[in-house]
Amino acid sequence: MSDAAPSPPDFAPLRTPRLTLRPLRAADAPALHRLVNDWEVAKTLARVPFPYPRDLADEWIASTWAQIAAGSAWHLAITGEEAGAEMLIGCVGLTREGGEAELGYWVGRRFWGHGVATEAAGRLARWGLANLDIARLRASALLDNDRSAAVLRHIGFRAVGEGTQEFLSRGGRMPVRLFTAGREDLVPEAPAVPRPVAVTAPEAGALPILLVAACALVDADGRVLLARRPEGKPLAGLWEFPGGKVHPGETPEAALIRELKEELDIDVAESCLAPFTFASHAYEAFHLLMPLYLCRRWQGTVRATEGQALAWVRPPRLADYPMPPADRPLVAMLRDFL
Repeated sequence: MSDAAPSPPDFAPLRTPRLTLRPLRAADAPALHRLVNDWEVAKTLARVPFPYPRDLADEWIASTWAQIAAGSAWHLAITGEEAGAEMLIGCVGLTREGGEAELGYWVGRRFWGHGVATEAAGRLARWGLANLDIARLRASALLDNDRSAAVLRHIGFRAVGEGTQEFLSRGGRMPVRLFTAGREDLVPEAPAVPRPVAVTAPEAGALPILLVAACALVDADGRVLLARRPEGKPLAGLWEFPGGKVHPGETPEAALIRELKEELDIDVAESCLAPFTFASHAYEAFHLLMPLYLCRRWQGTVRATEGQALAWVRPPRLADYPMPPADRPLVAMLRDFL
C-alpha cells in the first residue's frame, strides 16, 4: 500500500484582470489560517468554526484536492500580486448538488472594500455555468450581511426568499437570505451586444431582427454535431448547432461557410448546404431569425478551434442536451427526419 501524499489537482487557473483563482496548495495553509481565523470573517461563514484550528487548514486543503478530482466541488484560492509576489486574498468555491451548485466565498479583512469578492465570485460563477452540467447556482448570506448580499446582486443573483442555516462559527442556526442565478442572470465581464442585421426596418418599438445561420452537421453514422457555448458568451454552457451571425452584405450560406471554417476548421461547399428549417424566437433585446441547414459532406477534420466543447449526438439523444430557447424546437424536426 502506498503512503504517498496526494497530488494537487489538474485544474487550469481562472484569471481576472487583477486575480488568479487556482487550486489551494499545501504552502497556502499558514496564510489561509491567518486570514480565516478572524471573527469578522468567520462569523459570516456557515461551515467554518471559530476559533479555526491551524491543522484544520492542512486537512481542508487536502480535501479540496479530492473534491476537484471527483468533480463534486471546486474550492479555489483567490490570489493577487503585491510587490511582485503572489499573496493569498481569500477563497471561492462551487459545490455541485445534482443539477445545481452552491456558490461560496470569503475574503481576508484587509482586502475588503476593493471589489475582490465580486470579481472572484463572478468569474467562478460564469465558469461553472459554462463548463459544468448544471442549470442554476444557489447562494446565501446572513440576513444582516448586506456586503455579501450586494456582491451577489452585483454579479446577477436574485433574492428568492429567506431561510435558516447552521453556522459552525456561531454554534446554531441563523437567518439567511437565499439567492439564485441562471445563465440569463449573470453579468458578463465584457457584455457583448450583437449587432442586428435588419431584414426589414423595424417599426417604432419593434425588436430589431438578428439573422443567424446554423448548420446540423451529420456524420456517416447519422450523428449530429453540437457545440457548447463557451464562457464569455450569452447563455454559456448551453449546446447549439454550429454557426453564427450573418454579417452585412453576406448571404446565410456564405456566413455559414465562414463560421464553420473559423469554429471547426472545415471547408464546406455551398452546394453541400441543404436548407432544412428555421427558428424564429423573440429575445429581450432582439428577435432571432435562424435558418438551419443540413450538411453531410465537408473537407477536413472537425476540431474545436475556439476551445469549445463538441459532441457527436445520435438524434434520439439530442433532447438530453440543454439548448438555447431558439434551438429547442429544431430538435424534434431533426429527430423525425434523421
